[in-house]
Amino acid sequence: MSEDAGNRSPRPHRPVPLAPADFEPFAGGADPARVSEAAHLAAHALVHHGRANDDPEVTARLVSLADQQGLEVIAELWAESPARSLPGALWRLYALRAATQRDPERVAVYFKAGKDTAQVSHVVAGVAEPPGADELKTMTDAILSGAFDGDFDVALERSAAFCRVVALGQTEVADQREASNEEHASKLTLSAQRLVKTAEDLEHAASAWRRGELD
Repeated sequence: MSEDAGNRSPRPHRPVPLAPADFEPFAGGADPARVSEAAHLAAHALVHHGRANDDPEVTARLVSLADQQGLEVIAELWAESPARSLPGALWRLYALRAATQRDPERVAVYFKAGKDTAQVSHVVAGVAEPPGADELKTMTDAILSGAFDGDFDVALERSAAFCRVVALGQTEVADQREASNEEHASKLTLSAQRLVKTAEDLEHAASAWRRGELD
């Protein structure tokens, strides 16, 4: 996926509600245990608050808070979490959302190429239809703002299916370009491999969630 973020509007000033620096009891730097605890607390608060809440006004406030005042900061806490944990799963959703937003046109090309391949039926067997880029953003926005009230395991599996379809598309495009641009083809193949690993981590998280073991 392209690293070019494109034109962006000025980011409004915002308070920082939670940051690694808040967990630095010693001069040597952030205490990893405290940062890990904060990452887990933030993850549980978002996921479980959203599922328990049915007040539309509270939901609107959560969405506003995440969009304007702290989702990126909280996500930074999740970045070092184990891949197969609740904060690790949320970090992967956040990173997937961010990458898709950076270059939606290119992602759409890969997604279409992936869906057009014969293998896609096997990739998503037993899983709901993978979301497109716009639906993925809507779904992850709801999860990451604490406003999601659907089946979290299904959302994780659909996000994993999105990864697998895009990875298939990248592999397809890489095969087409290998002769003319071997370097680009190699980068696409590596990106596809990483997306498949992300899909596997999200699928594992979905299974753990169903067993009540995703922590």
